[in-house]
Amino acid sequence: MIEKGETLPDASVIISVYNQIGFLRSVLAGFEIQTFRNFEVIISDDGSNQEFGTELTEIIEKSPLQIKHCWHTNEGFRKNTILNKSIQLATSEYLIFVDGDCVPHPMFVEEHLKNASNKVCLCGRRVNLSERISSKLTPKKIRDGQLQSLKITIQMFYDYFSIKLFHVMNGIYFKNKVLRKYFNRKERGILGSNFSLHKSDILNINGFDERYIKPTYGEDSDVEFRLRLTGINIKTVLNIAVQYHLYHKILPRPEENKILYESVIRERRAYTLYGIKK
Repeated sequence: MIEKGETLPDASVIISVYNQIGFLRSVLAGFEIQTFRNFEVIISDDGSNQEFGTELTEIIEKSPLQIKHCWHTNEGFRKNTILNKSIQLATSEYLIFVDGDCVPHPMFVEEHLKNASNKVCLCGRRVNLSERISSKLTPKKIRDGQLQSLKITIQMFYDYFSIKLFHVMNGIYFKNKVLRKYFNRKERGILGSNFSLHKSDILNINGFDERYIKPTYGEDSDVEFRLRLTGINIKTVLNIAVQYHLYHKILPRPEENKILYESVIRERRAYTLYGIKK
């Protein structure tokens, strides 16, 4: 809650987490070195354990960031449910969604805000870091800007050619307007770990559909589909709002979510009956 006389943040960064405090430390280190500073962080916690909560409390006490912890009990995968609660907790009118294993580039928040406009949802991408690079990263190295160093860039390209690291070009940040336009000539859909929009636009579709109770498939595509039904345009900010995805094993893509998403497409209902307002 904002007290009288306090300044509202220009953005609320909502970070989805479940345990994995080591990943979150790295992600928060990335947000500590943002070029734009007037934002709040909401840890959208899908039932992490007590150890995670204790360590997070210590982090919040020492962090220069404005951090809120939004948590509910562990009853299986309920990411969309806690995201809806986090949306309601956000005090800014502009929301940036991030996953708890994706470290932002220092210009990440600034670029989301600079490129924001009415009736537009911005969608960025991420580069998948190799296990070798991820294991050597520390919060201090991230704060020192090592993810943007020539050494790490060379390692990313080496891993791309040697072990087929995915989406290596997504890790390159472009300032040049011509390059930005060239690499964003193709429209891409929403990626749940890197998108932003006005709070009113996601409230207009009643937030996330809480029927998605399996990870990795559908929940972000569902939001994109329903946003488009209300006239929201999807704008890609590839190589502009850059993220570095820390290594972990690929999760399975459950069939249940696919069936649910296909039913949403058939119904063409923008406002979900299973979202923020029940």
